[in-house]
Amino acid sequence: MGKLTVRALRAVLVVVLTGTAFVQAMMMWTLVSGNDPEDGTLPLTALRVITILGMVSVQVALVCVWRLLAMVRRGTVFSHAAFRYVDGIIGAIVAAALVWFTVTAVNAPGQRDDPGVTLIMGGIGVAILGVALLVLVLRMLLAQAVARDVEAAQMQAELDEVI
Repeated sequence: MGKLTVRALRAVLVVVLTGTAFVQAMMMWTLVSGNDPEDGTLPLTALRVITILGMVSVQVALVCVWRLLAMVRRGTVFSHAAFRYVDGIIGAIVAAALVWFTVTAVNAPGQRDDPGVTLIMGGIGVAILGVALLVLVLRMLLAQAVARDVEAAQMQAELDEVI
Protein backbone atom coordinates (compact mmCIF):
# COMPACT_ATOMS: atom_id res chain seq x y z
CA MET A 1 0.00 0.00 0.00
CA GLY A 2 1.39 3.39 -0.92
CA LYS A 3 2.20 6.09 1.59
CA LEU A 4 -0.34 8.44 0.04
CA THR A 5 -3.10 5.86 0.39
CA VAL A 6 -2.23 5.20 4.04
CA ARG A 7 -2.13 8.92 4.82
CA ALA A 8 -5.43 9.56 3.05
CA LEU A 9 -7.13 6.72 4.90
CA ARG A 10 -5.71 7.93 8.20
CA ALA A 11 -7.00 11.43 7.49
CA VAL A 12 -10.47 10.01 6.82
CA LEU A 13 -10.29 7.95 10.02
CA VAL A 14 -9.33 11.02 12.06
CA VAL A 15 -12.17 13.09 10.59
CA VAL A 16 -14.76 10.37 11.22
CA LEU A 17 -13.45 9.63 14.73
CA THR A 18 -13.48 13.33 15.60
CA GLY A 19 -16.96 13.76 14.15
CA THR A 20 -18.43 10.82 16.03
CA ALA A 21 -16.80 11.97 19.29
CA PHE A 22 -18.26 15.47 18.78
CA VAL A 23 -21.75 14.13 18.09
CA GLN A 24 -21.51 11.82 21.11
CA ALA A 25 -20.46 14.73 23.32
CA MET A 26 -23.35 16.89 22.08
CA MET A 27 -25.85 14.07 22.62
CA MET A 28 -24.47 13.37 26.09
CA TRP A 29 -24.72 17.09 26.89
CA THR A 30 -28.35 17.12 25.74
CA LEU A 31 -29.15 14.10 27.90
CA VAL A 32 -27.30 15.34 31.00
CA SER A 33 -28.41 18.97 30.81
CA GLY A 34 -32.10 18.09 30.59
CA ASN A 35 -32.59 20.12 27.40
CA ASP A 36 -34.00 17.15 25.50
CA PRO A 37 -36.84 18.59 23.38
CA GLU A 38 -38.80 15.36 23.26
CA ASP A 39 -42.33 16.07 22.03
CA GLY A 40 -43.76 12.60 22.51
CA THR A 41 -43.81 11.49 18.87
CA LEU A 42 -40.71 9.34 19.21
CA PRO A 43 -38.71 8.35 22.26
CA LEU A 44 -35.82 10.67 21.41
CA THR A 45 -33.93 9.96 24.63
CA ALA A 46 -33.83 6.23 23.83
CA LEU A 47 -32.76 6.95 20.26
CA ARG A 48 -29.98 9.25 21.49
CA VAL A 49 -28.64 6.60 23.86
CA ILE A 50 -28.82 3.98 21.08
CA THR A 51 -27.03 6.37 18.70
CA ILE A 52 -24.26 6.97 21.23
CA LEU A 53 -23.78 3.20 21.56
CA GLY A 54 -23.82 2.79 17.78
CA MET A 55 -21.09 5.39 17.46
CA VAL A 56 -18.99 3.48 19.97
CA SER A 57 -19.12 0.47 17.65
CA VAL A 58 -18.03 2.69 14.75
CA GLN A 59 -15.17 4.06 16.84
CA VAL A 60 -14.00 0.56 17.77
CA ALA A 61 -13.91 -0.37 14.08
CA LEU A 62 -11.99 2.82 13.26
CA VAL A 63 -9.35 2.12 15.90
CA CYS A 64 -8.97 -1.46 14.64
CA VAL A 65 -8.53 -0.23 11.07
CA TRP A 66 -5.94 2.31 12.31
CA ARG A 67 -3.99 -0.49 14.02
CA LEU A 68 -4.16 -2.65 10.88
CA LEU A 69 -2.86 0.29 8.85
CA ALA A 70 0.09 0.55 11.23
CA MET A 71 0.76 -3.15 10.67
CA VAL A 72 0.56 -2.66 6.90
CA ARG A 73 3.08 0.17 7.12
CA ARG A 74 5.46 -2.00 9.15
CA GLY A 75 4.90 -5.00 6.88
CA THR A 76 3.58 -7.18 9.73
CA VAL A 77 -0.07 -7.45 8.72
CA PHE A 78 0.36 -11.09 7.69
CA SER A 79 0.80 -12.26 11.26
CA HIS A 80 -1.36 -13.71 14.01
CA ALA A 81 -1.49 -10.30 15.73
CA ALA A 82 -3.70 -8.96 12.93
CA PHE A 83 -6.50 -11.37 13.82
CA ARG A 84 -7.25 -9.47 17.03
CA TYR A 85 -8.01 -6.30 15.06
CA VAL A 86 -9.99 -8.07 12.35
CA ASP A 87 -12.03 -9.78 15.07
CA GLY A 88 -12.58 -6.35 16.63
CA ILE A 89 -13.91 -5.06 13.32
CA ILE A 90 -16.25 -8.05 12.99
CA GLY A 91 -17.49 -7.55 16.55
CA ALA A 92 -18.05 -3.84 15.95
CA ILE A 93 -20.07 -4.55 12.80
CA VAL A 94 -22.21 -7.13 14.61
CA ALA A 95 -22.73 -4.63 17.45
CA ALA A 96 -23.75 -1.99 14.91
CA ALA A 97 -26.28 -4.43 13.44
CA LEU A 98 -27.71 -5.12 16.89
CA VAL A 99 -27.92 -1.38 17.53
CA TRP A 100 -29.71 -0.96 14.19
CA PHE A 101 -32.19 -3.72 15.08
CA THR A 102 -32.81 -1.90 18.37
CA VAL A 103 -33.50 1.33 16.47
CA THR A 104 -35.89 -0.62 14.27
CA ALA A 105 -37.70 -2.00 17.32
CA VAL A 106 -37.96 1.45 18.93
CA ASN A 107 -39.22 2.96 15.67
CA ALA A 108 -41.68 0.14 14.83
CA PRO A 109 -44.63 1.24 17.00
CA GLY A 110 -44.74 4.55 15.15
CA GLN A 111 -44.89 2.76 11.80
CA ARG A 112 -48.15 0.86 12.29
CA ASP A 113 -49.72 2.64 9.31
CA ASP A 114 -46.74 1.85 7.10
CA PRO A 115 -45.07 -1.41 8.24
CA GLY A 116 -42.94 -1.42 5.08
CA VAL A 117 -40.57 1.05 6.75
CA THR A 118 -39.94 -1.44 9.53
CA LEU A 119 -39.33 -4.20 7.00
CA ILE A 120 -36.88 -2.01 5.08
CA MET A 121 -35.07 -1.14 8.31
CA GLY A 122 -34.90 -4.85 9.19
CA GLY A 123 -33.46 -5.52 5.73
CA ILE A 124 -30.79 -2.90 6.33
CA GLY A 125 -29.89 -4.67 9.59
CA VAL A 126 -29.53 -7.95 7.70
CA ALA A 127 -27.32 -6.16 5.15
CA ILE A 128 -25.11 -4.89 7.99
CA LEU A 129 -24.76 -8.48 9.21
CA GLY A 130 -23.83 -9.39 5.63
CA VAL A 131 -20.93 -6.95 5.84
CA ALA A 132 -19.80 -8.74 9.01
CA LEU A 133 -19.88 -12.03 7.09
CA LEU A 134 -17.88 -10.46 4.28
CA VAL A 135 -15.21 -9.35 6.74
CA LEU A 136 -15.26 -12.87 8.22
CA VAL A 137 -14.51 -14.27 4.75
CA LEU A 138 -11.66 -11.77 4.41
CA ARG A 139 -10.40 -12.95 7.82
CA MET A 140 -10.31 -16.51 6.50
CA LEU A 141 -8.28 -15.30 3.51
CA LEU A 142 -5.91 -13.57 5.92
CA ALA A 143 -5.58 -16.83 7.85
CA GLN A 144 -4.62 -18.64 4.65
CA ALA A 145 -2.08 -15.94 3.79
CA VAL A 146 -0.55 -16.14 7.28
CA ALA A 147 -0.34 -19.93 7.04
CA ARG A 148 1.36 -19.70 3.65
CA ASP A 149 3.75 -17.07 4.98
CA VAL A 150 4.69 -19.31 7.92
CA GLU A 151 5.09 -22.27 5.57
CA ALA A 152 7.30 -20.24 3.23
CA ALA A 153 9.47 -19.11 6.15
CA GLN A 154 9.89 -22.73 7.28
CA MET A 155 10.82 -23.85 3.77
CA GLN A 156 13.31 -20.98 3.48
CA ALA A 157 14.86 -22.01 6.81
CA GLU A 158 15.16 -25.62 5.61
CA LEU A 159 16.67 -24.47 2.34
CA ASP A 160 19.18 -22.30 4.21
CA GLU A 161 20.22 -25.33 6.28
CA VAL A 162 20.77 -27.42 3.14
CA ILE A 163 22.85 -24.72 1.49
